[in-house]
Amino acid sequence: MQILIYTHAFPPMVGGIETITMQLAQRLAESSHSALGEEPRVVVVTPQPDPIAHENELPFQVVRAPSFWKLLTLIRKTDILHISGSDMLPLLLGWLLRKNTVVQHHGFQTACPNGQLIFEPTQGSCPGHFMAGRHRQCWSCNSAGGMMHSFKRWLLTYPRRWLCARAETNVMPTAWLGSLLQLPRMVTIHHGLPAPGSQGDHSPGRIAVSRAVGPPRIAYVGRLVTTKGVHILLKAASQLTDCEFQLMIIGDGPERSRLEADVRSLHLEGRVVFCGHLPTDEVEQMLAGARAVVMPSVAGEVFGLVALENMLRGKVVIVSQIGSLTEVIGDAGLTFPAGDARALAGCVRQVLDSEDFAEKMGARAAARASSLFTPERMVDDHLSLYRRLLGAAPIMKSPLDSAIAPLAMTKD
Repeated sequence: MQILIYTHAFPPMVGGIETITMQLAQRLAESSHSALGEEPRVVVVTPQPDPIAHENELPFQVVRAPSFWKLLTLIRKTDILHISGSDMLPLLLGWLLRKNTVVQHHGFQTACPNGQLIFEPTQGSCPGHFMAGRHRQCWSCNSAGGMMHSFKRWLLTYPRRWLCARAETNVMPTAWLGSLLQLPRMVTIHHGLPAPGSQGDHSPGRIAVSRAVGPPRIAYVGRLVTTKGVHILLKAASQLTDCEFQLMIIGDGPERSRLEADVRSLHLEGRVVFCGHLPTDEVEQMLAGARAVVMPSVAGEVFGLVALENMLRGKVVIVSQIGSLTEVIGDAGLTFPAGDARALAGCVRQVLDSEDFAEKMGARAAARASSLFTPERMVDDHLSLYRRLLGAAPIMKSPLDSAIAPLAMTKD
């Protein structure tokens, strides 16, 4: 079984899509199960040109920045075309060549022109203007870059959605995302990550709640952008003047200077530390002393890998009540209405008031994560999907396939 995974985001880039795609490709390549009784042969194709260290030691082939003809040839030869995202060129080629195309959705691009499901004028969660046909709101939402830019984003959402609707399967990391995108032939396959310290992971192991001397730490991990809601977390911190704690902001981004100004205006100097972007081992050290990790997102979350990572570490996770985040943490964390600083402050106070509560809730989070969100389960679900597709009716041969075959061979 030949599997081609196309992804626009791949290491050395860092992010959730990169993490999940690497996990999936590596574990598929190492799997001993397939529809044809042989190990899957995996090729990852990405427009990112820069290789990573020891890339030739990966159990799968990586093809970087291919020409159009090279990409065409690779897609022609594959049994399963797995597109990580909703990139239009591989979607179009897969449709024209009648390939078994699987689209793994990592965003809202087929239901929101800006792909974040955020309404820019208010910086709040979008109620779904595009899907409801309120297109004037879509145009005004993205007008900061100019009306032509806004119109282009809006217009391209239609062919992207049309192509995804013609894929054999649309894979959603959460059922909640599927309820928003409303595409045909959807299946939910949750993301999976290895437990820290296990085989396939290089972190130092599950980190228990620290009982170190000093004020308890509350941590945020992620990019400093508006959709992540760090400004809500700072407002919540300003309401906890009677509590002793230190807020660690781990990460960087375009909103940092504004957030630092918020710290000064809210008189939080000395309580809030901006750590910037840190290497993995330093992040682990910072989180070792954290009693809870907060995800105050207002939009843009399709799964919440930061929540899962910290559940696996045995941390209390406090998240806004965005459908994807509540689906992941279940009853193993604390939630608050998105944008509600007072409710968030109440959740943080609950953790600060009882270290025993934090430890028990962290243990529950670790148990849920290691049971439901494993890479083995993620890969098995994908292989089952691929087997079903290959065992279905024979793939229709496109007239285009025969027409372009000689050209593709000469250009390869």
